Amino acid sequence: MQAGTISGAAQLLYISQPAVTKVLQHCELQLGLPLFDRIKGKLYPTPEARKLFVEVDRLNRDLQSVRRLASSLKDKPEQTVRMVSTPTLAMSVVPTALTSWRSKYPDVRCKLSTHHTPEIVSALLLGEADFALSLHDPKNPSIGVESLALGYMSVIAPVGTWSAKLAGTPLHVSELPPNLIGLASDDPLGNQVVNAADAFGTLLDPHTVVQTYQLARTLVENRVGTAVIDPFTAAQIDKAKAQCRILNPQIAVELFLLTANSAPLSQSARHLVKCIRNEATRCLQA
Repeated sequence: MQAGTISGAAQLLYISQPAVTKVLQHCELQLGLPLFDRIKGKLYPTPEARKLFVEVDRLNRDLQSVRRLASSLKDKPEQTVRMVSTPTLAMSVVPTALTSWRSKYPDVRCKLSTHHTPEIVSALLLGEADFALSLHDPKNPSIGVESLALGYMSVIAPVGTWSAKLAGTPLHVSELPPNLIGLASDDPLGNQVVNAADAFGTLLDPHTVVQTYQLARTLVENRVGTAVIDPFTAAQIDKAKAQCRILNPQIAVELFLLTANSAPLSQSARHLVKCIRNEATRCLQA
C-alpha cells in the first residue's frame, strides 16, 4: 500500500522481491480475495484492500504505543523524576523551582521535556512522564488535574510607554496600542484576549505574530511592540527594558499539575511539585 510496487515493498522490508510476492499471495489466499490489481508491474489496491488498510494502520499505531510504553517501563530508573511541561512554563517557573529542589535531592535525576498539551496527555497516558505542567486543563477523564497557581493575563510594553503613575494599574483591552505583538490563532489564551476585545467593539490586528510568550516578551524588551502574555512569563521581564500592567477585564490563567490517575507521585516528585508551586506563587507576587 505504501510502496506501490513489489520491489519498493522489498526495499522497505529488507527482504527479496520473491519473498514479498510469496507473502502477498499467501495473504490473499487466506483472505479469499485479491488485495491488489497488477497493471504493468504496479500494484493498485482494491477497494477491499483500502478498507482493510484503515484497520491495519490503526492496529500498527496501537502496537507502536505499546512498544513505547514497554520501553518506558523498562528504562525508567527508580531515582528519576520525569517531568513534561509546556514551553512557556519550562522557561519561566521551572528553572528556579529546579534549583530549589536540587538543594534537597542533589542525586535524583530529572528528565525535563517540553510539549504542547495534547502531546503532554499522550506522554502521561503512555507512562513516559510522572507529571506535567500546563496552562490548560485537557479535560481528559484519565488525567488528574490540580491547580497550583492562579494569575491573570498581563500587558507588557517597552519601558517608558506608560508614566510611573499608570504603571501597575490595569489597562483596558480597548486601550491596547496598534503596535501589538499577537499569539498564533491556535493559542487558547490569546483567543480569550481577542474575544474580550470583540466584546468591547475593539478589533485586534497584531502587526507581529509569534508562537510563544517567551518570544513575545523578548520582542517587547527590544522595543518591537506591546504584547498580552501570561503572568508567569510577564514576571520574568527585564524591568530596565519593559513595563507590565494587568489586562482589564481580567482573564484568569491557571498553572495546572497534570498526572495520570493510576500513577501516584514519588516523594522526590512531590517535593518538586511543591517547589514549582512556591515559585509560581512568587512570580505572581513579584
